[in-house]
Amino acid sequence: MEEMRIPIEVMEIAEDIKSMKIRGAGRIARAAARGLLIAAQKFEGVKVENFLEYMNRVADVLKKTRPTAVSLFNAISYVMFRMVKAPETDVERLKKVVIKSAEEFIEYSLRAVEIIGEIGAKRISEGDVILTHCNSSAALSIIKKAYEQGKNIKVYATETRPKFQGHITARTLAKAGLEVTLIPDAAIRLIIRRVDKVIVGADTVAANGAVINKIGTSLVALAAKEANVNFYVAAETYKFSPATVIGELVTIEERDPEEVVPKSYLAKYQNIIVRNPAFDVTPPEYIDVIITEKGIIPPQAAILILEEEYGWAIADYILQATRAIESDEEALLA
Repeated sequence: MEEMRIPIEVMEIAEDIKSMKIRGAGRIARAAARGLLIAAQKFEGVKVENFLEYMNRVADVLKKTRPTAVSLFNAISYVMFRMVKAPETDVERLKKVVIKSAEEFIEYSLRAVEIIGEIGAKRISEGDVILTHCNSSAALSIIKKAYEQGKNIKVYATETRPKFQGHITARTLAKAGLEVTLIPDAAIRLIIRRVDKVIVGADTVAANGAVINKIGTSLVALAAKEANVNFYVAAETYKFSPATVIGELVTIEERDPEEVVPKSYLAKYQNIIVRNPAFDVTPPEYIDVIITEKGIIPPQAAILILEEEYGWAIADYILQATRAIESDEEALLA
């Protein structure tokens, strides 16, 4: 049916997320919400069941783009949950629910970054030397806010190979007026003793307080722990993963080896295997605090954020898990 075709604008958003043209958990989440908004606007059918089926297809396309970015899944859940629970029986009214929910999420996401900046900047002291890894809107918000408050600070930014997101970070901070030193990822252990605080973002925060972030983050945290340097994580609460409450593991995305070495290298040395994991896991014992828009918490308090913000989602995951177990038991007895 014509009304079931996914708009080209939405497919472009999905491709931009998948190819990392759109990068950073917050930007990915906002892009996903915008994709749902556009999809709803473009729907031309009149049957509610067709609209619901169409929106679920759009959501599935967006979910498949970046499996590790829980922010993407939570953004989609925020919108889709409100759509499903809406009492509307008219397509036009239901479209408005989706559009309004997507706009609310995008506005909340942007405001959350600002609040994190305001809260986190209080942790930055005059003369601090800060190290950051990858390119996090929330982490940059803290650093820039501290600088705007007149604090004389310096920043080390890792290159963050193989996609070099650290170059974006360095340019962003330099344009804001800060003194930035760009370093190779391998120089972290040498540089860490010149650093007062480490501030990074997060793609996912698990129920036990572990943080899944750009590959190399756990090595930064390990070096900081060894050097007795404070390690802060800046993360909006929509990056907390409700699925981890019931023990579901976070998928670590493996990307194209050609991001690491050229295609000609792979062709020439076919007996060499190249792996390109995009994320790693930093255990909670390496993290001093997590700075959220709700306030500053120890990593062990992540479960409290999840219960408060995603109680409905956790209940749904538990229900799905229970049904799966019951189904397996029935199959064994059959």
